Amino acid sequence: MDITISSSFLPHDDPEAAVAFYRDTLGFEVRNDVGYNGMHWITVGPAGQPDTSIVLYPPAATPGLTDDERRTIREMMAKGTYASVLLATRDLDGTFERVQAGDAEIVQEPTEQPYGVRDCAFRDPAGNMVRIQEVSK
Repeated sequence: MDITISSSFLPHDDPEAAVAFYRDTLGFEVRNDVGYNGMHWITVGPAGQPDTSIVLYPPAATPGLTDDERRTIREMMAKGTYASVLLATRDLDGTFERVQAGDAEIVQEPTEQPYGVRDCAFRDPAGNMVRIQEVSK
């Protein structure tokens, strides 16, 4: 089989804040911004990796959700427990400084983990956990 990861989905609740964070703080490209009924689906991704994207989507648009489920999702997003993504970089310290300067909520500074990786963690404007691991140079 020849299977690749094309897109992953992360919820957002403020399209302008999401774009500012992923474009201006992380340096991702904005590849698509689709609006419908006042909602936005925004596709972002790292420059030089056109086949890998994150779709930032409005969770309220998910079909079949009840009002109680939508409320639970909003509560979990506010707590930062709903969604996450793991990114990688060769320069963890430089990336951490850039994210920190961008006013992100820092969860963990760069740390050597007991399971063999060095990483950091922060939350995006919607509360999603973003972890960044350092990869070998």
